[in-house]
Amino acid sequence: MFNEPGAEMHKKPHISPAFSFITQEETLEIPHKRKKLFIGIPKENSFQENRIALTPEAVSVLVNNGHEVAVEHCAGEGAYYFDNDFSEAGARIVYDKSEVYKATTIIKSAPISDEEAGLLQPNQVVFSPIHLPVFKQSILEQLLAKKVIAIAFESLRDDVGTLPIVRSMSEIAGSYSILAAARYLAATDNGKGVLLGGISGVPPAEVLILGAGVVGESAARVAFGLGANVKIFDNSIYRLMRLQNNIGRRCFTSVLEPYTLSEELKTADVAVGALKPINGITPMVVTEQMVSHMKAGSVIIDISIDRGGCFETSRVTTHERPIFKKYDVIHYCVPNIASAVSRTASRAISNVLMPILQQCDDMGGVEQIIMEKSGIRRGVYVYKGCVTHAPIAKRFNFKYTDLDLLMATHG
Repeated sequence: MFNEPGAEMHKKPHISPAFSFITQEETLEIPHKRKKLFIGIPKENSFQENRIALTPEAVSVLVNNGHEVAVEHCAGEGAYYFDNDFSEAGARIVYDKSEVYKATTIIKSAPISDEEAGLLQPNQVVFSPIHLPVFKQSILEQLLAKKVIAIAFESLRDDVGTLPIVRSMSEIAGSYSILAAARYLAATDNGKGVLLGGISGVPPAEVLILGAGVVGESAARVAFGLGANVKIFDNSIYRLMRLQNNIGRRCFTSVLEPYTLSEELKTADVAVGALKPINGITPMVVTEQMVSHMKAGSVIIDISIDRGGCFETSRVTTHERPIFKKYDVIHYCVPNIASAVSRTASRAISNVLMPILQQCDDMGGVEQIIMEKSGIRRGVYVYKGCVTHAPIAKRFNFKYTDLDLLMATHG
């Protein structure tokens, strides 16, 4: 009548004949076949280019992972990296530039020159910056003829969509601009003898910054850190709000309204131009008349000079002769500011490129990483005989090929 304790546990399970067990296929990810790289790092001959795109520390990581690296003699001296630093990291030092260009992957810190375009080998991969205003059709034609994969590293995006190399160089430019301004305010550099941050009883210098992007934010951080009084102009309310939130303090901000800008420039000791370019050209918002009303001995740092400049009185200067005076206002208009702190800049570029090169190995080569990572595709402007950068194609009247569609077709 009563079931014994535990009787339910000993009952056999009932299996209906309506059910059948079918084995399921397990899908496994097929690992990519690793592909080792032969990397060449040439010495840059471009004027005032002191950076190198891979540091000895990065070379050591790549060599220890099985890659071959060839470095041209004295390639890193501008950043105080010497041949023995690279050789100790496992690189091979070569004395003939043409030997470097036998590598399958070329890494440069300056744009490709006419001479270097002639040294490129068919089907090579080139990581380098590209300076659109001076980019030549003759170089483009050689890249296309040799079916080179050319990647502009300032257009590379990371997994969250930012431009890591551009951001690093922008931080450097913004920070250095204030240090340069502090230098040229000093009487020892023909300035009017003003200490940027002032002291007890003496007010600080007035710093005006045009642009609230990464460059402007970095400039503002350093200026605030040195004790200056900072005023920031930008046409984007969002960027102005973001800058204040990132810095963590309230400061004078304004849209780029000509009357207010003109009045504030009259009292500024330092004016920094850091506006974003529009269609490749920086908006010129400070007229010559505005500059003529600035205080004698004040300093203009036009960081945007490589895209035309923010000040009507600006003209390109060099690291050897970085300044000139107009209306007794000191103008600093060096386009490649990051080259002044080449060791810091080299490390920043290397920190981005080295992991990408390592991923090329993990994913089975450069072509595979281009196919799988949209952020890398964004940097490709020439791909195996096709122009994949719309502005370049339009400028030289070449056929434009959408790389995403090209990848989908070959995928």
